[in-house]
Amino acid sequence: MSIKISETLTFECETGNYHTFCPISCVAWLYQKIEDSFFLVVGTKTCGYFLQNALGVMIFAEPRYAMAELEEGDISAQLNDYQELKRLCLQIKKDRNPSVIIWIGTCTTEIIKMDLEGMAPKLENEIEIPIVVARANGLDYAFTQGEDTVLAAMAHRCPERDFLNNKKQEIKDKRITNLFSFNFNEIEEKNTKFKNNLIDKTPLVLFGSLPSTVASQLSLELKRQSIHISGWLPAQRYTDLPVLGNGVYVCGVNPFLSRTATTLMRRRKCKLIGAPFPIGPDGTRAWIEEICSVFGVKTKDLEEREKQVWENLTDYINLVRGKSVFFMGDNLLEISLARFLIRCGMIVYEIGIPYMDKRYQAGELRFLQTTCKKMCIPMPRIVEKPDNYNQIQRMRELQPDLAITGMAHANPLEARGINTKWSVEFTFAQIHGFTNAKDILELVTRPLRRNNNLENLGWTNLVK
Repeated sequence: MSIKISETLTFECETGNYHTFCPISCVAWLYQKIEDSFFLVVGTKTCGYFLQNALGVMIFAEPRYAMAELEEGDISAQLNDYQELKRLCLQIKKDRNPSVIIWIGTCTTEIIKMDLEGMAPKLENEIEIPIVVARANGLDYAFTQGEDTVLAAMAHRCPERDFLNNKKQEIKDKRITNLFSFNFNEIEEKNTKFKNNLIDKTPLVLFGSLPSTVASQLSLELKRQSIHISGWLPAQRYTDLPVLGNGVYVCGVNPFLSRTATTLMRRRKCKLIGAPFPIGPDGTRAWIEEICSVFGVKTKDLEEREKQVWENLTDYINLVRGKSVFFMGDNLLEISLARFLIRCGMIVYEIGIPYMDKRYQAGELRFLQTTCKKMCIPMPRIVEKPDNYNQIQRMRELQPDLAITGMAHANPLEARGINTKWSVEFTFAQIHGFTNAKDILELVTRPLRRNNNLENLGWTNLVK
C-alpha cells in the first residue's frame, strides 16, 4: 500500500488576531545583552504588573529597565508628557548614566497617539544621551517582534561604512607620515603591515540578540570556516554598534527579525544572506554553508561536525521518534523548531505562527520542504494568525503526543490529556548552534519523560 505524501507546503490564515505573550517582554533579554543601555517602557500599570511578574523581581541587582506609568491625565491629554519624560530621563542619566535610553511604546501609547518619535530627538539634544524609540505593542506585534522593532530602530544609529573608510584613510596617511624616524626597511615593513590591516575584508554583520556565550560559539564556527564577523546587531555595548552600508553583508540568527532585515536592506543598503536559521545541527550547518557559499569559501569538516552532534543526541531522538507534535503559535520560532523536530523523526501536524514573512523565511521554508521529503513524512500545514478555538478542535481530532503552546492554553490542554510545553521557554533558552541542540530536545522531551515516569509508577490516571 503506497501513501501519497504532499510535496508542497500548505499556507492558511485565520482570524488575524495575535494570541501571544506581550512583546514588551523583549526588555528581559535586551537589557542584559546591551550592557550600557537603559529601557524605559511607556505604558499603564498593567504593563508594569506584567513586566514585574513575567521578568521576576531581582533582589540583589537593579535591572536596567523601568516603567513610565501613564495616568488618567496623560491619557486625556491634560498633562505635559514631554516634561515628565524629560524628568524621568534626567533621573536615569543621574542614577545610571547609560550610553543609550530606549523608549518602548505599548498599546496605550498607540491608542492615544503619543508622539514618542517627535519628542525623542528634542529631548536627546537636551540631555545629550541618544534616545531610541521602538514600538512593542501587542496590537501590532507578536511576542518576539518586540526585539525586531528595537533592532530595526537601532539599525538607523549604526555608523556609515563610507564615513569610516574616510577616517581610516586619514589615520593611514598620518601613520605613514610618522614613520620617517625609522630606517627604510623598518618603514617598508611597518607600512606593509599597516596596509594589510587596512585591507577591507567583505564585512559580515550578524543580527539578532543572543547570549554572549552563544554568539561566541557561532562566531567560532564561522571562524573555523575562515569567515570573519565584523560585528553584531545588537553589540554588547551600544557604543560598539557595527558599521553598515553598501557592500556590507548581513545575516539573521532568528526568524522573527523580518523588519530589521528590511531596514538593513532598504535603508542601510546592506545585502541580506537568506539562510535557514542556526537552530539544531541541521539548521546550523545549512546556515554556515549558505554564508560560506556567498563568500566563495569551501566548507571543511562541516558534515563530520553535524554527524557528531546527531550521534550525541541519540538517546533523545529515540524518545521522540514517531511522536507527533502540534504548534499552536506564539514566538515565531515555530518553523525552525518544526523543521528540527521533523529531522529528529517527529511528525508535525500543524505549525501555527502569529506572523509569517515568506521572503525573510524563504530559506527556512525551502529547508523545511527538503527535510520532510528526506524523512518521508507529510508536509505540515502552516497556519498564520491561528484561531485558537479551531486549533483546539483540530487537536481533539488529531490527539498529538505534544502541543507547544502559549502559557494560557497549557493547563486546559493538560486537563484534556494532551502533553504541553510552553513556547516561551524556547525563547529564553539557548537553542542556537551545534552545541545547544541538546537543550531543545531537553525541553521537548521533558513532558514525555515525566509522563513515562508517572506510568512506570502506576499513576496512569494522572496522565490520561
